[in-house]
Amino acid sequence: MTEFKVKYKSNNNVVYSCKYHIIWCPKFRRSVLIDGVDDKLKSIIQECCKESDSEIVEMEIMPDHVHLLVEVDPQYGAHKLIKTIKGRSSRIIRSEFKWIKSRLPTLWSNSYFISTAGGAPLEVIKQYVETQKFKR
Repeated sequence: MTEFKVKYKSNNNVVYSCKYHIIWCPKFRRSVLIDGVDDKLKSIIQECCKESDSEIVEMEIMPDHVHLLVEVDPQYGAHKLIKTIKGRSSRIIRSEFKWIKSRLPTLWSNSYFISTAGGAPLEVIKQYVETQKFKR
């Protein structure tokens, strides 16, 4: 069995290790995260995470959903990060990829899945997210 050592981060007030597995989908689970949209989305997610001092542990963009394993400062909050990513990416992607506007009224569904990474070893979740690309 592999031992996993927890690495803690800190801000001015809190020492933390808060990792989340987050999944969200385009509206109607349409397969629109293709043909360059996936690359643009990755760069937007990286930008939003950098601005919020969140660390991307693993990320996979599937044609019809996004997997993100990320460490988020608890004072910033995972919900705020997701809201920022979904809002900014919808605005930018719909303006750059006009064909999406004709397929969807909005880019993202309102819902998302989120789970703390405390239930399973981080390496197991990371491996699961990595293998999602190959299951299609």
